[in-house]
Amino acid sequence: MDELVTITGVVEFITFQNTENGYTVLDFSSDGELYTATGNAGSLYCGERVTLVGTWTVHPTFGKQFRIESCRREMPETAAEMLSYLSSGIIKGVKEKTAAKIVEAFGDESFYIIEKYPERLATIKGISSEKAREISREFVKRAEEREALISLEKYGMTTAECLRVFKVYGAKSVETVEKNPYVLCSDGIGINFERACDIADRLPVKPADEYRIAAGVLYVVRHNLHNGHTCLPREKLIPTAAALLGCTDDVADIQTDNLISQKQLVTFPINDREFIFLPEIFSAEKKAADNIVFMKQFTPKDDRNIDEEIAKTELISGICYNEKQRLAIRLAVSKGLLILTGGPGTGKTTTLRGILKMFEWQGLEVALAAPTGRAAKRMSELTGREAQTIHRLLEVEWDRNDKPVFSRNRRNPINANAVIVDELSMVDITVFSSLLDALPIGCRLIMVGDSDQLPPVGAGNVLHDMINSKLLPVVELNEVFRQAMESLIVTNAHRIVRGEMPEIMRTDKDFFFMDRQQPYAAASTVAELCSTRLPNAYGYNPTEDIQVLCPSRKGEAGTVNLNKVLQKCLNPPAKHKREHIFGQRIFREGDKVMQIKNNYNITWRSEETDGMGIFNGDIGVLEKIDEPSHTLKVRFDDRVADYPFDSHTELEHAYAITVHKSQGNEFDAVVMPVTGVVEQLSYRNLLYTAVTRAKKLIVLVGSKQTVERMTANNSKAKRYSALRYFIMLGDDG
Repeated sequence: MDELVTITGVVEFITFQNTENGYTVLDFSSDGELYTATGNAGSLYCGERVTLVGTWTVHPTFGKQFRIESCRREMPETAAEMLSYLSSGIIKGVKEKTAAKIVEAFGDESFYIIEKYPERLATIKGISSEKAREISREFVKRAEEREALISLEKYGMTTAECLRVFKVYGAKSVETVEKNPYVLCSDGIGINFERACDIADRLPVKPADEYRIAAGVLYVVRHNLHNGHTCLPREKLIPTAAALLGCTDDVADIQTDNLISQKQLVTFPINDREFIFLPEIFSAEKKAADNIVFMKQFTPKDDRNIDEEIAKTELISGICYNEKQRLAIRLAVSKGLLILTGGPGTGKTTTLRGILKMFEWQGLEVALAAPTGRAAKRMSELTGREAQTIHRLLEVEWDRNDKPVFSRNRRNPINANAVIVDELSMVDITVFSSLLDALPIGCRLIMVGDSDQLPPVGAGNVLHDMINSKLLPVVELNEVFRQAMESLIVTNAHRIVRGEMPEIMRTDKDFFFMDRQQPYAAASTVAELCSTRLPNAYGYNPTEDIQVLCPSRKGEAGTVNLNKVLQKCLNPPAKHKREHIFGQRIFREGDKVMQIKNNYNITWRSEETDGMGIFNGDIGVLEKIDEPSHTLKVRFDDRVADYPFDSHTELEHAYAITVHKSQGNEFDAVVMPVTGVVEQLSYRNLLYTAVTRAKKLIVLVGSKQTVERMTANNSKAKRYSALRYFIMLGDDG
């Protein structure tokens, strides 16, 4: 490891600065020399005196640079330094001319006068008494921020974390953290429980243990959201929390009661068991159920002969619907609420088009939506009508803590008489609840999905809960049409759902199997298929048309290793391709990448419009690495987004992705390694989901035994959720 160096100087120029996390590229002077420094330095301004700790590096393009590990801000001491500081714009209401007047009047005492005697500023021409007070308030605020960052950084917090704390707690930041460091686990700051424990160990006075216990209980509940659970049975929560915290069950139990009384947790009895929720998730599930029950009771009035209109649709379209398709169209029109489900080749798209045609004949304004951009684009292609993401339909905005909020809600509903949502199996409870809340009274809602696919990445089990309530109109299409049966992808998908071994030895269709018993051999074959065999045989573009789907991230046949292997053969280094190293990863121009978390702040542009928000699962191509501005330019279909270097953790290489991340997408060709799959991932609906992502071709590479094991295992990961119960409870009421 390079030796850490300490250097003191003055910030002369700021090339780039991310105000959210403090990543900065700056020029600073020290001992008469000018240097470039990069790293998390906080909200610095020109003229500030800083002490930097870090290492010297040599950039291949920009030469010698200082990589910042930590930054301590020093208050300017001389009149010249104060003038530079005030002229930088750091103090609202003070520009260069005003700064010069202040320093000319008060010299080395300028800062002292601004803080202690702001009324004396009003003696300067052009500064009113009100403006003098405002300058003083801004100066004090900046001083408090500086002191907070200096104090908090010594506890091992990064500059970005310190800035988030100050944004929430202001002048009380240090006092709050020293009393209860576990406030850092809140959504507004986002430090995980383990880090908060480390910070607590560095404090001069050990905080009360009740804070740690309470935070640990909350951590267990919040952590399980990422496992899909909207709630936890109390009898499972308590021992889990106690084991994490090293305390007795009674201590964890008491703190759970305290959190409930403080309304930080919610308790609710379901079938004689007590379940614990986070308040916002409880509200989302309860509100969703209430809205569903209300819509179920609000049947649209329509006296027309629906069967005659269905027959008319068949005549015009040249289509003959089967009995279940007619039922689905009839229910959509007469009930206004419908769940349409079924596997590949069963006619969901044809039925959907029929429903659309009927709605349009009724003069209804129809909105089409899907959870992801790719799913929405596919929906548009299949229906011939514009579809958009649910987030865009609801017009996502941001609150003061940069959390997403939707401007479309009960007070400001969407402009539609009917909404059709595709890929409902991907929709988590918070998004679903927000969607229902934004529907105007009387709006029809048609929900389309495949109940045999994986549940959503987020919390909840929306599609399954609604179907299992047995209280909503559901039509399951299960007749595979003759033309679809020509595809082995379709017939094998249905065999897998029934628990039957797929036909894997055929070589004359669109479903192939290549026997490779060892993961390293499977990885080698996957790379060969993507780079040469499939492109040569079918003309596929290796990055645009072929997608590798893995059950797991780990192992030689997991996404982490395969992305390295595939990057090497599909996008090798070249003189004309810029690249940048982030930790253990090399990003190179031309790389296939994926966004791995929702980010509502990223701006994008297209030929038609500009917008904000790139979402979990969006796949794109890294078009440009711009070293001077420290940005990555990524194209997602027709949208182009710019990422600051420090946001690289939100991107992953996407030559190979997990099956979970592939939901809502379809690819011309899918290659899937099926060897070395751990037991907890060897289940049927994961294999089924992977197979149904392929439009034209799928190749399984691995062992027959793994395919057999996955097909036979119909046990699904248990998800605790309450939507089904709340729907049944509301319907009884």
